[in-house]
Amino acid sequence: MISKAQRKQTWLLMKRNYILYLFLLPALLYIIIFNYWPMYGIQIAFKDYLPYEGIAGSPWVGLKHFTKFFDSIMFWDLLKNTLSISIYSLVASFPIPILLAFMINYTKNEKLKKLTQTITYAPHFISTVVLVGMLSIFLSPRTGFINTILEALGGERIFFLGQKEWFRHVYVWSGIWQGTGWASIIYIAALSGVSPELHEAAIIDGASKLQRIRHIDFPAILPTITILLILNMGQVMNVGFEKVLLMQNDLNLEVSEIISTYTYKMGLVNAQYSYSTAVGLFNNIINFCILIGVNRVAKKVSGTSLW
Repeated sequence: MISKAQRKQTWLLMKRNYILYLFLLPALLYIIIFNYWPMYGIQIAFKDYLPYEGIAGSPWVGLKHFTKFFDSIMFWDLLKNTLSISIYSLVASFPIPILLAFMINYTKNEKLKKLTQTITYAPHFISTVVLVGMLSIFLSPRTGFINTILEALGGERIFFLGQKEWFRHVYVWSGIWQGTGWASIIYIAALSGVSPELHEAAIIDGASKLQRIRHIDFPAILPTITILLILNMGQVMNVGFEKVLLMQNDLNLEVSEIISTYTYKMGLVNAQYSYSTAVGLFNNIINFCILIGVNRVAKKVSGTSLW
């Protein structure tokens, strides 16, 4: 229990530093308004929501909408598509920013380093709509330069966005191209904190660059890698909604329909508000459970965790 003296001391400290708390207030209000207050609406997942009755006046139906989703013929396909895209993206994209950070960190030519950083960071600032538009143009089976190159090399033109076997590859690798440079920033920052004296001692002992990376740099940034891996695992069920929706068409729908796009269509297009809320809540609960589990495993294995 906090004693009266401790509470008084805390209050005096807050009063003395009230300017700092005023700076904190906008962020706190933002979180309350946009993250916590909307949670009031989660209850419609357990109701038959009627707009004219409001949330409070709508009748309770318990787990009806969850059962409907689990019994739906779409359930396993949605789960499979969501997990396959997400896990593929995580496995392919997570190590690449780390490798890029190592390469940039060991580049001696400052001009080359800055040029590389500028080129790799730039795609991050391209909006999702523009990116998908670029993909449509570049991968066009008639006018896209990718197919022109394939044809020049003796291959056949491919309708990349219309063939379901290509959808996941296009989604994942375009995402890697767009996000690798930006994701490497945090690793570059972590590497900048490694003591130069360790490298100097290793060089004197005859260590190669690969040995220095393995025995000095990698252990130094391992806690950062672990934290980011935990956060990414906590989002494993949240595949980029906008990009998937924009890349979807009738030809690739079999593999491109995921939980987030299904929730959008059921909720906003078909006005099944309670059902779509239940689907979204299920998705978030799975993410939360994965986050808790991965965090616990990481804490036992490496001693690094979110809490």
